[in-house]
Amino acid sequence: MSWRGIVTVLLLIGAALSGWALWSQRSGTAPTPTAGSQSDYVLNHFELIALDDQGDEAFSVRAPRLARDPDTRTLDIATPRFLIPAGEGSQGGPWEVRSRTGWVSAQGDELRLRGDVVANSTGADGRPVTMTTEQLNVFPESRRATSEVAVTLRQPGLIINGRDLDARLDTKRIVLQDTQTRYESTAR
Repeated sequence: MSWRGIVTVLLLIGAALSGWALWSQRSGTAPTPTAGSQSDYVLNHFELIALDDQGDEAFSVRAPRLARDPDTRTLDIATPRFLIPAGEGSQGGPWEVRSRTGWVSAQGDELRLRGDVVANSTGADGRPVTMTTEQLNVFPESRRATSEVAVTLRQPGLIINGRDLDARLDTKRIVLQDTQTRYESTAR
């Protein structure tokens, strides 16, 4: 074999190795564009603090992934952990809300949490309050939350199941329809 043949074989082997190296290093976790649009930016492992019109904290969120839709300017968030401050003159502590997915409106005035939603806080009496549901809509500026699906409300010694939640997050006043209540002894 001539020297040109050897060089050609070496170049072919080099090209094959380069192609294989590029192929094996490509990421399999690239974001899949939604129908009609693609994110204009994506944040990974982030913390965001949103302010209201007066410059006060409306909510903060931590999550492993956020994608912004450039057309609607909304945010889609994977497994978010929202912290909603109690607000001035409120009773009890802030609300910590977790879910499988989250959506934030372009103005930041509505949060839609879906899948395994758990909201925790403390009441005015210092007792813990937990709400669980599959869907929760939160309006941070008015400190309100609503849900049209089944909701379970738990406090020590008390479990309330109902639907059509309308909650004031600052006063911890929670209204449910079609309720079933169970009292449990907390003494052991």
